[in-house]
Amino acid sequence: MTSRIERLCQDKGLKMTEQRRVIARVLSEAHDHPDVEALHHRATAVDPRISIATVYRTVRLFEEANILEKHDFRDGRSRYEEIPESHHDHLIDIESGKVIEFRNEEIEGLQRAVAEKLGYRLMDHRLELYAVPMKRDESKNRR
Repeated sequence: MTSRIERLCQDKGLKMTEQRRVIARVLSEAHDHPDVEALHHRATAVDPRISIATVYRTVRLFEEANILEKHDFRDGRSRYEEIPESHHDHLIDIESGKVIEFRNEEIEGLQRAVAEKLGYRLMDHRLELYAVPMKRDESKNRR
């Protein structure tokens, strides 16, 4: 079965080697925002001949083709996700590194309002929230 990323690559006319197909499948199956090392680890579980250099070249190719989006969540590693079909923002747990995707219409409206107040029409944005889990007593006080 062809993965979504493989289909996007084919639609964009990219040459798909077997190693690129494996990397595309691994990316399509990812439910997190893996870095190159995590992608390499997952890809070599399928094909041990895939080098880390091949993974780097492939993610760069997919990024340049607007198939992948690169994120820098301030942990020193570039992380990747398939370009989303719909906009979302990210909350990053700075203790665990977990990335949580979310969408909040109130925040979206505020961002548009800020741009308009300054005389602009908002075309795109990225919102990244960096947080730590609240302690139980903190969350009780917020209610």
